[in-house]
Amino acid sequence: MSKQLDVVTFGEPMAMFYANETGSLAEVFSFSKALAGAESNVATGLSRLEHPTGYVTKLGDDNFGQFIVDAQNKEGINTDSVTFTKEYSTGMLIKSKVLTGDPKVEYFRKNSAASKLSLADFDEAYFASAGHLHVTSISSALSKSCHEFSIHAMEFMKSQGKTVSLDPNLRPTLWPNTETMVSTINDLATRCDWFLPGLSEGKTLTGLDTPEEIASYYLERGVALVVIKLGPEGAYYKSQEQEGYVQGFKVEEVVDTVGAGDGFAVGIISAMLEKLTVAEAVKRGNAIGALAVMSPGDMDGLPTREGLAAFMNQEV
Repeated sequence: MSKQLDVVTFGEPMAMFYANETGSLAEVFSFSKALAGAESNVATGLSRLEHPTGYVTKLGDDNFGQFIVDAQNKEGINTDSVTFTKEYSTGMLIKSKVLTGDPKVEYFRKNSAASKLSLADFDEAYFASAGHLHVTSISSALSKSCHEFSIHAMEFMKSQGKTVSLDPNLRPTLWPNTETMVSTINDLATRCDWFLPGLSEGKTLTGLDTPEEIASYYLERGVALVVIKLGPEGAYYKSQEQEGYVQGFKVEEVVDTVGAGDGFAVGIISAMLEKLTVAEAVKRGNAIGALAVMSPGDMDGLPTREGLAAFMNQEV
C-alpha cells in the first residue's frame, strides 16, 4: 500500500435509523438513516481534521454494507482493508429522538459480519502504513475472533514502534458478565500507550474512586498516559512526568450525549499526533466532546479544523 495513514482503527460500523420525532421507538414511524459505531465516529472526526485515517472491518455483502463504505468514503476514510461476506449480514441499530439527554438505542448486531472479523483478515502492510492505532473494547466483546484480532493488532503496532490508544467504551450488555468485561479490558489497557476512560468507567474497572487513583492504577501497569473524562468538569490527565486538570467548555444545551467520548478521543489523538502538549490535547478533547453533545447525531458535532478553531477561540 503506497498511501500513508496517520491512524488506523477497526470495529463494527452499523447502519443507524434515528427517529425523526420524539416518543417510544415502537410508536415512531419516520426514521432517517446514518452511519454509526464508536470507531467509525473516531475515524470520521480524525478525517475531518485532515488526518488520513483507515478503517478495517468485515461487512455483509448487502445494501447496508455498501451504504457504510460509501458513507465512510464520503468522509475521506480509507476503506481499502474492508472485506465483504455473503454469509453474514451487516449490523444495524435504531435510536430514539430526545430533546435532551440520553436517547434509547436498540442494536441488531448478533452474528453480524463484523463480529466474524478474525486474524485471517489482518493485513500487516495496511496496519504498518499507519502511525497510530485506535482501539475500543467493543470489538473484544463481539466475539473470540474479534478479541484475538484486537490483541494481535495492538501487539503488532507496538512491535512496529507505533502508538496505541484505547477507549474502554463500556458496553455491559455485550459481555457475559462484569468480571469478564473488567478483566478483559484491563488486559487490553496494559497493551496501549494512551488510555481514555470516563470516571465512572474507571471506577468500574478498578474499584477505585478518584481520578488520581485510577490513573495511577494504569500507570503502574505500563500505560504511558491516562486521560479521564469528567463530563462537564473537563478531564484529568496523568503520566509519569506530569498531571493536571483541564476545565471543560461551556455547553449551552445538551442535545445528545452519544458520541461525546468518541469526539474526546478525536481531540486527544489528533493533538498528540500533531505534537501538542498533553494539556493542549486534553483541551482539544474537551472542546470536541462539548461540540458533540450539543449536536443531535453521533457525528454531526465532529468539526472541521476551521469549525474547531472557531469554537475554541470564542471560549478564550
